Amino acid sequence: MTKKDTYKTIDTATEAVLFKDKNSKFFGYAYPISSEDDVKDHIKDLKKEHHAARHWCYAYQIGTEDLIYRANDDGEPNNSAGMPIYGQIQSFDVTNILIVVVRYFGGVKLGVGGLINAYKTTAQLSLESAKILTKTINIEYLIQFDYKNMNTVMRIIKEKNLNITNQKLELDCQITISVRKNDAKQIFEIFDSLFEITIKKI
Repeated sequence: MTKKDTYKTIDTATEAVLFKDKNSKFFGYAYPISSEDDVKDHIKDLKKEHHAARHWCYAYQIGTEDLIYRANDDGEPNNSAGMPIYGQIQSFDVTNILIVVVRYFGGVKLGVGGLINAYKTTAQLSLESAKILTKTINIEYLIQFDYKNMNTVMRIIKEKNLNITNQKLELDCQITISVRKNDAKQIFEIFDSLFEITIKKI
């Protein structure tokens, strides 16, 4: 059985969406991220932009197979903000994404149920406004060979329609290719069986 080798994510940050409930305003943002450092940067920027807000609650998920995720209530009652936001990340089945909901308190308490609904809805609106893409999970290989074997290597790359991400073509050549995970074993075996050509996973 072939394993799933695709994932869904967003390529660009969304414009702010606004949800209101009893004078409280909730601004939602979705960002593509690749590391936990990205999270810190976006939160820092939003705190500058919305310096008068009361809460900057968020959830994120990074990774395609080994997932890292976190949900943060930022001072709201436990599990009333971060987890409802994370629930929407799961519901839309996206990864490498950060969703932040900035709350301005309107003077009327919403109660835990009201908060859960507000954070969930704002996160949902953010994701609905995002352009969600499906990408493949890829494995990178480094192929090393002498210049005289260039034609052999290039022929296979062309035949198999492989994506070259880096190349150094001198007397000793190096080409880095990115291969869709489900095809990786087959591609590795083709190059590995060739004389005078080495391939290794990066």
